[in-house]
Amino acid sequence: MNHRFDATERFAAGAQFIAGSLRSGSSGRTQDVVDPATGETVYSYELAGTGDVDAAVQAARRAFAEWGGATPGERSDALHRFAAALAEDAADLACAESLNCGKPIKLSKEFDVPGSVDNVAFFAGAARHLEGKAAGEYSVDHTSVIRREPIGVVGSIAPWNYPLQMAAWKVLPAIAAGNTIVLKPAEITPFTSLLFAQAAQRAGLPDGVINIVSGAGRDAGEHLVGHPSVAMTSFTGSTGVGKRVAEIATGTVKRLHLELGGKAPFVVFDDADLEAAVHGAVAGALINTGQDCTAATRAYVQRPLYDAFVSGVADLMATVRLGDPFDPSTDLGPLISHAQRDRVAGFVERARGYATVVTGGEAPQGELAKGAYYRPTLIAGAAQDSEVVQSEIFGPVLVVLPFDSDDEGIALANDTPYGLAASAWSRDVYRTGRATREINAGCVWVNDHIPIISEMPHGGAKASGFGKDMSAYSFEEYTQVKHVMYDNTAVARKDWHRTVFGDRP
Repeated sequence: MNHRFDATERFAAGAQFIAGSLRSGSSGRTQDVVDPATGETVYSYELAGTGDVDAAVQAARRAFAEWGGATPGERSDALHRFAAALAEDAADLACAESLNCGKPIKLSKEFDVPGSVDNVAFFAGAARHLEGKAAGEYSVDHTSVIRREPIGVVGSIAPWNYPLQMAAWKVLPAIAAGNTIVLKPAEITPFTSLLFAQAAQRAGLPDGVINIVSGAGRDAGEHLVGHPSVAMTSFTGSTGVGKRVAEIATGTVKRLHLELGGKAPFVVFDDADLEAAVHGAVAGALINTGQDCTAATRAYVQRPLYDAFVSGVADLMATVRLGDPFDPSTDLGPLISHAQRDRVAGFVERARGYATVVTGGEAPQGELAKGAYYRPTLIAGAAQDSEVVQSEIFGPVLVVLPFDSDDEGIALANDTPYGLAASAWSRDVYRTGRATREINAGCVWVNDHIPIISEMPHGGAKASGFGKDMSAYSFEEYTQVKHVMYDNTAVARKDWHRTVFGDRP
């Protein structure tokens, strides 16, 4: 494989970006970054320790005085320059993301990178629209004003499945609102977070506004969340780890935003366009090799279409091309690691005891056996309460179940602990309208599954967490609303004072 990105050269100084400079970590422990397509180590670095987190937080605190006091227009101008700098780095970003994560290069080039550039451009505009309620007299004798102010230093933790996009989702609303940030990417996928921060520096953002600490969760991550100078924590990852993050954050009474796991239902009613549903299910289940918290994982198909849907999905999955992520014709890359591949395979092997593996269910042989590849897999005949229906697999696995009435289909869709995303497929506007109202999820697509846009929020309900990434709604997470009330009377002794002292004047 001929890669155009040399991480050893680009990050020779280390994988920590603190106060505007790359530096080495101080934990005394080394992390290997492995190309999941080959199993080969492509970069090794020293992990961040607690001292590095302290240095990053201090850098962010110093930068906050200038950045938090900048006008919305000044921050907007800086973010516009940032978008341009990131766009100039598009080729490097795509190659780095595919090398680090095993993503097909067409996914990195056509989805991850342009989506992240668009995020920066969106927040460059949104930075000028931090609005509160208009001034007014809500009390006869006073004028009230709402100020929306930055919180301070934000400590964020991002996952390994979309390193570049998750860096953007965490960093941009925070800094557009005037905060500064310390971001901890997953230690196995640091490349594009570092490139992201370097592009911001080239665009003229002050040193310390964006800091990256590449370290382990139990060390750097927990220290960041519990740091007394960190005013707010945003975490994206599994529900189990999210509970630990919440526990630590609660100890210091921090603002908290959690975007956690998902088990998205894909509900196909009997009047749906079958071809569209089949294609949507395969694309929605396999994007990023299924390592997507909004991926279609549970297809519920009304019985008249069930057999044809199962057959159609199996046939289409069989045409998906596994291969070198840097080959433009590759459809499906490897999972993030051999450990993740084995975890996914374990779910499928256990399911053979109570369900039918219609297609897939194995790792490929030959040249691809060196990588963490797993074939697209369709499982039928599983019970609603089975492991593959209820648990987040995070791989290229779709489970399909039949339903009879619309009531049953919607009830089954809601019958997991998660509530991040869902989709409903029907030609009947009243049917889909009901589904969008009654399916308990942060996002419900109609006759599609997966598309995201910068202007609209992303976030879940139930065990999928709370709060929003992207869109102007994300500012609710990263700003403090302050009420300012002015007396309009210039009277020294107010009428209400009599409730505390003296008689009514």
